[in-house]
Amino acid sequence: MTARAADRARYDRATAALDAPLALVDLDAFDANADDLVRRAQGKPVRVASKSVRCRALLERVLARDGFQGIMSFTLAESLWLARSGFDDVLLAYPSADRAGYAELASDPKAAAAVTVMVDDVAQLDLIDAARQGGREVIRVCLELDTSLQLLGGRVRVGARRSPLRSPAQLAELARAVARRPGFRLVGIMAYEGHVAGVGDALAGRPVRSRAIRLMQAAARRELAERRGAAVRAVRAVAPELEFVNGGGTGSVQYTATEDAVTEIAAGSGLYVPRLFDNYTSFRGRPAALFALPVVRRPGVGVVTVLGGGYPASGAAGRDRLPEPYLPEGLRYDPQEGAGEVQTPLLGSPADDLLIGDKVWFRHAKAGELCERFDVLHLLEGDTVTQTVPTYRGEGHTFL
Repeated sequence: MTARAADRARYDRATAALDAPLALVDLDAFDANADDLVRRAQGKPVRVASKSVRCRALLERVLARDGFQGIMSFTLAESLWLARSGFDDVLLAYPSADRAGYAELASDPKAAAAVTVMVDDVAQLDLIDAARQGGREVIRVCLELDTSLQLLGGRVRVGARRSPLRSPAQLAELARAVARRPGFRLVGIMAYEGHVAGVGDALAGRPVRSRAIRLMQAAARRELAERRGAAVRAVRAVAPELEFVNGGGTGSVQYTATEDAVTEIAAGSGLYVPRLFDNYTSFRGRPAALFALPVVRRPGVGVVTVLGGGYPASGAAGRDRLPEPYLPEGLRYDPQEGAGEVQTPLLGSPADDLLIGDKVWFRHAKAGELCERFDVLHLLEGDTVTQTVPTYRGEGHTFL
């Protein structure tokens, strides 16, 4: 029996009394992945990206482990909810236009002490001030540095279009604007290198493209390390009591951790290890989050139909954004139908061994987005589901 077949038998035994569709997190794999992130971070604390987890119980679990410190959130409403729930170090990774949220933040001492907001433009400071509604709490601020690799005088860009702040001088100029402005305190810098951390460099069957990605990422790491170091020095000249410099992501933890300018590493997807993280040479994780769909039809030889399944991941549309039929091994989508809204046909010889009511196990393409489809996660330890916990959705929150 292969390791994957053994996992399937274990998942099926543990959930035999549970009806699918359902979502499961293998805690043995989750904890092993957490240990691997800490090892690769080389002594620097790992800040957990909540969008890649979207479950308070699992955020609490990982933050209780040595080597993890703080949350990186994705909306202001989520940040405030986490602060009200007892999390005391929440970095909002994206600028917000949530005026009601800023009014709450500015009037709540506990939230203002726990939450740091992201800015990359004076106009965002203006919006916050206009939203205060009399709240006088000092707002903690983090600046974001653009990390994209730009070649040929900027005519070629590799990386996400995020912050307009690219040079150390631009970052320092905004730092001075924050320092001059009452009601704000600059506490951090963030620089997320998504073109390194979030792009696999070992694409199956594509050796030339994989080598090109590795060459690009090596060049990007060198360029960013120099520019990030200069940016941090420029900002520290304005704000010498800067508390943190955040960088990295699951795919670049061990590289970013070597930079002296970086004080903490961000990661989240590496806890669940969705299918998009199979294509890295730098690390190997264990799939920890899966979902099961029930077989409801057997249309013919070599075909079964499962209920549901149309759970695509965000990003540029493509086959790599679809969930992967994972267990039993050997199933594939019908190219004429793909993953369906209400039902999904699956092809392959393993279909002939599946009966009505059997489970087919899938891996989502990305991490926390799985939790937007399920109210609860069943937590597996060994051969037993030991706990069932709500996702954000199960607690009544869909922040985006």
